[in-house]
Amino acid sequence: ISKEYQGTREMFGYPISIFFIIVNEFCERFSYYGMRAVLVLYFKYFLRWDDDLAISIYHTFVAFCYLTPILGAVIADSWLGKFKTIIYLSIVYAIGQVAMAVSAIHDITDSDRDGSPDNLTFHVVLSMMGLLLIALGTGGIKPCVAAFGGDQFGDHQDKQRRTFFSVFYLCINGGSLLSTIITPILRAQDCGIHSKSKCYSLAFGVPAALMAVSLVVFIMGSGMYYKTKPEGNIMLKVSKCIGFAIKNRFRHRSKQYPKKEHWMDWAEEKYDKLLIAQIKIALRVLLLYIPLPMFWTLFDQKGSRWTLQATTMDGNFGSIVIQPDQMQVSKKKGRTINPILILTLVPIMDSLVFPLIKKCGLNFTPLKKMTVGMILGALAFVCAAVIQLQIDKTLPVFPSASQSQLKFLNMGNTPITVEFPENQLNLLVNICLGPIASVLFKMLKELFIDLVVAVRFVSHFRFINGMSTPVEVSSAADHYGQIEPLCTCKKWLVEFFSYGSYTFFIPSTLTFGSNCQESITESVDIKPNSVHMALQIPQYFLITAGEVMFSVTGLEFSYSQAPSNMKSVLQAGWLLTNAVGNFIVLIVAEIAKLPKQWTEYILFASLLLVVSIIFSIMASFYTYIDPTAIEAEFKKKSRDDEDDEDDEDDKKKEPQKSKEMEKRDSVSSDDEGKKYVQTSM
Repeated sequence: ISKEYQGTREMFGYPISIFFIIVNEFCERFSYYGMRAVLVLYFKYFLRWDDDLAISIYHTFVAFCYLTPILGAVIADSWLGKFKTIIYLSIVYAIGQVAMAVSAIHDITDSDRDGSPDNLTFHVVLSMMGLLLIALGTGGIKPCVAAFGGDQFGDHQDKQRRTFFSVFYLCINGGSLLSTIITPILRAQDCGIHSKSKCYSLAFGVPAALMAVSLVVFIMGSGMYYKTKPEGNIMLKVSKCIGFAIKNRFRHRSKQYPKKEHWMDWAEEKYDKLLIAQIKIALRVLLLYIPLPMFWTLFDQKGSRWTLQATTMDGNFGSIVIQPDQMQVSKKKGRTINPILILTLVPIMDSLVFPLIKKCGLNFTPLKKMTVGMILGALAFVCAAVIQLQIDKTLPVFPSASQSQLKFLNMGNTPITVEFPENQLNLLVNICLGPIASVLFKMLKELFIDLVVAVRFVSHFRFINGMSTPVEVSSAADHYGQIEPLCTCKKWLVEFFSYGSYTFFIPSTLTFGSNCQESITESVDIKPNSVHMALQIPQYFLITAGEVMFSVTGLEFSYSQAPSNMKSVLQAGWLLTNAVGNFIVLIVAEIAKLPKQWTEYILFASLLLVVSIIFSIMASFYTYIDPTAIEAEFKKKSRDDEDDEDDEDDKKKEPQKSKEMEKRDSVSSDDEGKKYVQTSM
């Protein structure tokens, strides 16, 4: 379908075809984030992996999803085109989702019908194959869908194209929001043919169905799409052209050779000037990508460090208790607060903030927007550091690796005094506490080791039985079991949100009855969280506003400044900055090894602030261009050159034609002379 024909089929000023693309993106994002929301739980509780292995495989999968866009971009731009690439890789994607759903059906290998699979190898292999196909599918279509949507707009629809990228980003967050609310609910259901178990198959099956719907919807709009044709193996051409330019420049490095305006001009001896001009455009954009990973370095920490920060805070909002991983984009349980803010801020920015800035006469260019987004991200981490300082004041002080910490617990009915003469600790313990000293000392040592490892993540309750007989301990919420004499029972209660640590002493004088709990003594080992979780809202607001400024604008900038044959490649390069940002987190954290978390927040904020200054300087030298106009100009110039060459050829042929005409004229005159002579005779 021609671009002109496509432009006549519009609704509300937009091409009808983009509505199919938007629905397709919504369903695909629902499928991806819905599956990812329960993936770690599937690894841990269904495949029975430990936490380290589950998290490692999870992050490997996510990183692979951001590396495969390069492959999808190459396939789209050099072989199949965007439309066919989306179709074929979506099929691969859907097969992977189905494989994940089938791998989560425990009845397939549950021969003893106990509700758990007996042959884990089958489920592991099938799930890994499914994840590999999903990574290829979702990563492969990432750079194609946005670029394909941008292709649907005519030259007169620049405003509509910009709005499309904002709506496109809204669909990403809307799909992820709904999926991560729905799929955990589905997972919590019990299902099975012979025996009931948590329904991971349903949690994976619904995303698989949505992926199938996404594919069907996209195919339905086939007749309305404007489909650009692939222009050969563009990546190979670009690589060869750049390589030749570098090699030729090295050959002519002597001063006797005249300088070129651009180092790529050294490839003019062998390659077309249009291709060289397109490579120059792409390289200018890719150069601006170099500082961008630092923003994603901070942004993606919402799912790790900010979650851990929330675990040390009070999540009681009256009748609602917010869990730590519900405050942000949790890598384990999906998106919640962030997409809600995105869905709110994107329309406000597009319809109110940006038009108001424009009316004030300010030239708020895309690169300036991205710079402001980076600064907002840095401010968000400054807020996180300030809050961390407040949290640190409420945290208990634990001994260092070279220190020990001991707490004496008096289980008697009368006060005792404990002194600490140097090097006489063991003697005093035996004298003051009697025969239970070694048992109690061991229990206390275990207690503080547990608290150092798990402080503030869950509520820690410990019961110490000082009676000479076993005691059954239970509450309305749970049953703790039987505690042996002079022994302890510990329980981690995740349903409590206070995250304190408590020890309850059952005295030897306890008399069972209706009010026997009044005889139990409570000791607060760690005070419950007192810094409220609502203090995190400003940092989430700032990072989300920064995301709107940075990510939405960058997505549209990458498309508008890309040459016609490299749009998917630049989209893939944009996504690659996200993958690089995740690696920077690990590198910086490992090199810095700062003892305090707030100092690490300040470090990341400072790095992003410095990078934003560098980026703003780079942006000041960037000149916005219209790649289509430049390409048209080169094509016109090429046609003019061809016409000039034809004219030159014609001019060269004219003297030869004149000689031939003279020869023919002379021959004709001779013939006529002979005829005349014959007639005369």
